[in-house]
Amino acid sequence: MTENNDIDQTSDLNRDAAQHIGFSQEDLLKLARWQMPFGKYAGRVLIDLPEEYLFWFQKNEFPKGELGDLMRLCLDLKIEGLDDVLRPLKN
Repeated sequence: MTENNDIDQTSDLNRDAAQHIGFSQEDLLKLARWQMPFGKYAGRVLIDLPEEYLFWFQKNEFPKGELGDLMRLCLDLKIEGLDDVLRPLKN
């Protein structure tokens, strides 16, 4: 029963994080599962991108479209210290 309770609490945390930042839970799932399609960290899941890499894009320009939006969200989550909330979603 404890395992199910942990899953429920994780789900509640993910929902709270999504509402706090202003994105959907679907966006958070994408961050936990989409892989960076190019560059130095190609193949790495977006939420695992280093903060410094995301800051570089913020300074120089995020990619256009959904990838750029997700990378902005990823940086926001990391700045707020909420990126660990997504770790359980990686599976």
